[in-house]
Amino acid sequence: INAEYMGHLLSVYFFFVHMAKTRTSLQRRKVRKAFHQAPSHVRRVLMSARLSRDLRSKHGVRALPIRKDDEVRVKKGAHKSREGKVVAVLRRKYVIHIDKVTREKANGATVQIGIHPSNVEVTKIKLDNSRKSLIERKTKHKKREKR
Repeated sequence: INAEYMGHLLSVYFFFVHMAKTRTSLQRRKVRKAFHQAPSHVRRVLMSARLSRDLRSKHGVRALPIRKDDEVRVKKGAHKSREGKVVAVLRRKYVIHIDKVTREKANGATVQIGIHPSNVEVTKIKLDNSRKSLIERKTKHKKREKR
């Protein structure tokens, strides 16, 4: 068996292993459909934001689903380095509203600017019992994987 044919066999093998493990499609149109028709509980996970370095070292978790009352810093885009508290999480639009990130409309009204959670970094977590248990579960899973 030549090397080129072996490479082809390996790629086919990994494709079928991926399909068997994840049960998700690799077709672009199906991935886009799944993303835009995702239910609210799936969108919550998709709308995760990374934690700042000190929070990451403190809690042992890299990212968490964003929620209202978290304090964040914008890391990318036109509003880079702006900080504020999350006022609203709009799962339908895949955006969050931050209290100090607004703009003036033509009629003088101020409106919130939607920012995707992947473009922000959480600087302060609003901890409640459900959030604590989520962090606990994630750290337990990480410790189990290291064994």
